[in-house]
Amino acid sequence: MASHPGLTVRWSLRDAPVGTLDRLKEYVRDTSYERFAGKDGLAFKTWRAREGAWFEGVYVFADDAERAAFQESFTATAETAPGSQIIGRGPELIEECEIVAIAEGAAGFAPSASFG
Repeated sequence: MASHPGLTVRWSLRDAPVGTLDRLKEYVRDTSYERFAGKDGLAFKTWRAREGAWFEGVYVFADDAERAAFQESFTATAETAPGSQIIGRGPELIEECEIVAIAEGAAGFAPSASFG
């Protein structure tokens, strides 16, 4: 089983204004999801959140060059990225990682189901 290069970008939601997570969910639903669905060089992206704690994107890339190019581009504009604008500050973490495996369970995955 081959691993893939990954990247985690995390913003703190501590002290974020009330409603920030709702605004982030709207942004993902209305803009960000479409931007990454079918993106060349990207195998997978997930948006994760914990109310009052953090919001993050986890990216899985086809190869190291794709991850490095995205990380360089994102890092250069991180302070003005849409997530940073919604939250009111830049990410607290931009970290490379290795994605060891991804398993899809029997229930499957319906991306649009998360946009209720």
